[in-house]
Amino acid sequence: MKGELKMKSKMKWVGLFGLVLSAFSIFIHFLLARFTQMGAADYESSITIFSWRPIFEKPIPPTNSPSHRRLWGPVKRLESLYPDSNPQGNYADPVSQTNGFIFVRIRGGFHEIRNSICDVVVVARLLNATLAMPEIQSTTSSKGISSQFKSFAYLYNEEQFVLSLAKDITVVRTLPKELKGARRKKEIPVFRVPYSASPFYYFHHVLPVLKSHSVVELVVSEGGCLKATLPPDFEEYQRLRCRVSFHALKFRQEVQELSAKILQRLRAPGRPFIAFDPGMTRESLAYHGCAELFQDVHTELIQHKRSWMIKRGIVKGKLSINSAEERLKGSCPLMPEEIGTLLRAYGYSRDTIIYVSGGEVFGGQRTLIPLHAMFENVIDRTSLSTPWEMIRLYGQEVKLVDTPGPPPFTEEVTKRAAWKNAGPRPRPLPPPPARPKSYNIEGWWGWVAESDNEPDSTVMELRTNAHKLLWEAIDYVICVEADVFIPGFDLDGKGHPNFASLVMGHRLYQSAASKTFRPDRKEAAKLLDEIRQHMHHANRTWLESVRRHLTKTLLDGIIEASNKSKLQSFLSHPVPECSCLRRDSFEVSKNSSSPSTSQLWKALSVTRRCPAWMDSGPISLSKDKENEEVVDEDDSVSELFFRESAENHEGDAEVNNKEENQFEDQEDEGGDR
Repeated sequence: MKGELKMKSKMKWVGLFGLVLSAFSIFIHFLLARFTQMGAADYESSITIFSWRPIFEKPIPPTNSPSHRRLWGPVKRLESLYPDSNPQGNYADPVSQTNGFIFVRIRGGFHEIRNSICDVVVVARLLNATLAMPEIQSTTSSKGISSQFKSFAYLYNEEQFVLSLAKDITVVRTLPKELKGARRKKEIPVFRVPYSASPFYYFHHVLPVLKSHSVVELVVSEGGCLKATLPPDFEEYQRLRCRVSFHALKFRQEVQELSAKILQRLRAPGRPFIAFDPGMTRESLAYHGCAELFQDVHTELIQHKRSWMIKRGIVKGKLSINSAEERLKGSCPLMPEEIGTLLRAYGYSRDTIIYVSGGEVFGGQRTLIPLHAMFENVIDRTSLSTPWEMIRLYGQEVKLVDTPGPPPFTEEVTKRAAWKNAGPRPRPLPPPPARPKSYNIEGWWGWVAESDNEPDSTVMELRTNAHKLLWEAIDYVICVEADVFIPGFDLDGKGHPNFASLVMGHRLYQSAASKTFRPDRKEAAKLLDEIRQHMHHANRTWLESVRRHLTKTLLDGIIEASNKSKLQSFLSHPVPECSCLRRDSFEVSKNSSSPSTSQLWKALSVTRRCPAWMDSGPISLSKDKENEEVVDEDDSVSELFFRESAENHEGDAEVNNKEENQFEDQEDEGGDR
C-alpha cells in the first residue's frame, strides 16, 4: 500500500511539473509573438526556400563576345544621352508669401497617381501656391489599410518629397487647422479638374478663386491634370516634372528595401535578366476591343466592361468589334506567347531569366503557360519574396470579418411567395438562393450573367487594390533596373500611356543606352502570322526580319514615342527637355562614317550640351559598334523556339548544327533598314 501511495504521489508531481512547463512555454510563445513579430518575420524570410529554382543549360557568353553585346549590351548611339533636369538660367526659389493652399485628391492606378502628383506640383508652382500633401484615394484609412500609414506615405516617402522640392515649391504635411475644419464642413471650393487641362484653365479659373478663398481643393481622376506638351517658355516646368518623378517621388523605406532584396535575388545567379510587362488589364482590353483574344467567361468579362464604358461615354465605338482586325492594326496587346516568340527569334536562349511585372495579368496564370514553355526561368514578385516580407510591407492591418449580405430584393420575395401559393405540380422551380460575392482574379464571376452593373467592392477588395499599388511599386523598380525591358502593351483603359510607358520614360531618362524594346504591334502581328502555322520550322529569312524589326525599335521606337505617347504623358518621353548630350559626342558624330547619329539627335530635338563636369571621358567609335548587331556564329536556329524531344529528333541535330555556322544576321547598325 505504501509503495502504491508513493507511486501516485510521484505521478502527481510529474503531472504538476508538466503543467507548469507547458504554461511557461505558452507564456514565452505569447511574448515572442507580441514583442518580436518583425524579428520572427526576418528569421522566417532568412530560412524560407523560395519557389524559384533557376535552371541554366549552358554558361552565359563572355561579356565581350558579339552575342552578349547584341543581346544585353547598351545601345551605342544613346550612350552620349545623359539625364539633366536641373534648372537652367534664372530659377527663383519659392517665396514665403503664397497665394494660398492647394489640397489634392488623386484617384486611379499606379501610373495615374504618379502622373497626377507630378502635374499638381507644376500647378502649385504655376499658381505660386503652397501644396498640402496629396491624398491618394486608394490608400485612405477607409480602404482597410494599416493605420500606421497616412495616404501619401503608404506608397511614397513624405520626407524625401518635401526636401527634394524645397527649392521649387512649399509643401506642407497638412492644411492649417482652420482650413481643415472648413474642408470637413465642405466650405472650400472644389474643382474637378479635366484631363490634360491647359495653364490657361488654372490662370483664369483656379487662380482667382485661390486668391479670394486662400485654399482650393482639386480632384484629379484621369491620370493627369496638366497638358503633357507645354509652350517653349514653359520648359522649366517640364524639367520640374522630371525632378518630381525621378528624384522626389521615392518609395517608402520598406518598399525600397524589399525591391532591393528582390533585385539582389534576381542577380544572384550572375546573369542578366529581361523584365516583361504584359499590360493586359481588363479595362485596356475592353477599351481597345480585344475581347475575342480570350475565351469563355473572360470574353464576357471584357464585353461587360466595354458595355459599361460605352454607357458612360468612355468608349465611342460599338460593343462588338472584330478583335482579329484590331490586333492587325496594332490596337491589341501582344500576348505573352507572342512576346516569347519574338524574344526567342531574337536569340535569347531557353534559360534566360524573365521577370513578369504587373499586379494583375488578365486571364490569370494560364495566359503565361506558353511563355513558361518557351523559357524555363519565368518568375515574378511572388517567386522572389516570402509571405512574411509582404506582411511586413503591408503593416499591421485589422482582420476583416465577412459581413452578412443585404436582404433579398422585394422582387425575389414576391417570386418565392408566388411559387409557394401556386397550384398543383408541375410548377416552375423557385429562383436560386442569393449567392455571396466571392470571386477572385482567376475565379468565379457569376455576377456577369446576373446584372448589368458590377457589384460594389468589398473592404477586402479595396484593401487588395491598395496592396496592388505596392506590388506595382516593386515591379517599377525592377523594370527600371532590368538589363532589358519589353512591353506587351503601352496603353491603359482610357487610351493613355500606361505603367510600361512610365518605365520606358524612366529608363530613357536614367540610362538611355539600356536595351528597351518598343515593338511595333502592327508589324509584329504580321510577322507572327507568317510563322503561326509552322512555328517549329522558322526559316532564316523570317528570323532576320524579326531581329531587324526588334533592333530597329531600339531607336525608331523612341522617335515614335516622341510623336505619340509624349502628347499624352510627358513622363513617357522626357526628351529633350530633361536630357543633354556630352560635348564630345558632336565631334564623334562628325567623324563617323554614318550620318545617322546626328540625324537621331535632330529627330529627338536634342541640342543642349551637358555641363563640363558630366564629361567623364571621350566616346570611342570602335568596330564593335559598327558590327554590334551581327549575330554570333554559334547561334542555333533549332533552339529559338520550343526544345524538342531528343528521342524524336536525334537525326535533326546534325542538320541544325550545320545551319548554326551558316546563319548570319544582315541587319544594319541601329536598325537603319
